[in-house]
Amino acid sequence: MYQTLHPEDLDTKEEDLEDITLKHVLVDAEYNDLGFSVGSRLMILMESQSTWSINIIIRALMYMVQTYHDYFKRTKQNLYGSKKTNLPEPELYMIFTGNKENIPDQITLSEEFFNGKKISVDAEVKILYHESEDIIGQYIIFCKVYNEQRKLHGNTKKAITETIRICKDRNVLKKYLESREKEVVDIMMTLFDDDYILKAYVKDYAKDEAKKTAISMIKDGDMSLEKIAKYIPSLSLDELKELEAEIIKSA
Repeated sequence: MYQTLHPEDLDTKEEDLEDITLKHVLVDAEYNDLGFSVGSRLMILMESQSTWSINIIIRALMYMVQTYHDYFKRTKQNLYGSKKTNLPEPELYMIFTGNKENIPDQITLSEEFFNGKKISVDAEVKILYHESEDIIGQYIIFCKVYNEQRKLHGNTKKAITETIRICKDRNVLKKYLESREKEVVDIMMTLFDDDYILKAYVKDYAKDEAKKTAISMIKDGDMSLEKIAKYIPSLSLDELKELEAEIIKSA
């Protein structure tokens, strides 16, 4: 991928690259799809999207700030000292794997959010969307095939195995898929699990918030449980009765 982005760099070797991806955890924190540094001179942050969103600029800017924060901690640099810190040059990318006409080659914070006005901090995100024979172009083709197979088979193992079969037949990431097919299947099945866990987490959080609201409404005493149920449809009448009983018991 780095060689595709920087074909002019003939000196960088594999050992010069370091994974600096912000990791995904179920807390209120930033994470991105891919981040890596090239020695101490370059920081590349990347996000992949199948649905177009101009807000990628803001997310990329937040990834960059968090990654710099981690970098300064890791390299033990003092931001409050008189010595100028070493600051790797950032490059921000979005790989777009969906369908959209008139895709720009790059988007900027100043143009998209401030009508081109000069602002104190700007951010430029380069858009990668061409299907081609290089590693990024093949990845885009792989994702588009995968999206098609998910429409046919849902979030199933068959959608994954069919994607791999079709891509190998079309010579898309063929060498990689042949050598690591089981690993690819396992990783993509894990993504299904992560998606399920995240949705369950969000659902539980929403229910907790609904309960807090219902408790406040019950304590106010201005509405019947039947009316509260209309305003908070995520809670059944029986659940509201249980909450009421707990409130009375603890009073």
